[in-house]
Amino acid sequence: MSKVLARVTLLALLLSISISAKFLLNDYIVTPKAATVIETMSEELTTKTGIHAYVVATKEKFKIGANLYEYSKRFESNTSKPYVIFIFAPNALIIKNIEEKGRLGLLASSNDIKKLYNPSDVKKFAVDILKSNDSNSLQAKYDLSVVQAYSELADELASSREVELSTTLKDKYSWIISTLKWIVRLGTLVLLWIFLVRPIYIRMKNGK
Repeated sequence: MSKVLARVTLLALLLSISISAKFLLNDYIVTPKAATVIETMSEELTTKTGIHAYVVATKEKFKIGANLYEYSKRFESNTSKPYVIFIFAPNALIIKNIEEKGRLGLLASSNDIKKLYNPSDVKKFAVDILKSNDSNSLQAKYDLSVVQAYSELADELASSREVELSTTLKDKYSWIISTLKWIVRLGTLVLLWIFLVRPIYIRMKNGK
């Protein structure tokens, strides 16, 4: 029993997000690596512009026509104005009897802040990755979608204040995307070895 509990604890630690995250309000979908990238961009954006950009990455299976603004209110106590909240909900229903799912939302604390970014441009970064036909796992696509869209949002907000961010994913930071892909793949292999392959190998080795 103690070995089982130890494995469960280790798995939880490997998959959990740091509880010190300030801008990731709901972290059930993205991995720790993606969360770190988001937090780094967030800190610089707030320091240079005074604008707070938050992320809600949720597994919620919203019903068709669900009000994302009402949903966002549950996180208000953890936000500071002025702000923008980027909601990433890949499991939300869109149209009845249609398998395609997923909603993206951008909610600003005021109309003045809303004018500082283009919602279509921000969402396009996430949509393009989610709909791409490649070998990336679904988890990798979630990470890349959230990070890329958030980076675009941060750059647009910074540009409105005539400042430039050094931590967003411009060309010279494109290596972060590749790193995220490999982190997810490596993490999957490590978990498979620890919790599946290694126990079987040990039992076979010991003749059990």
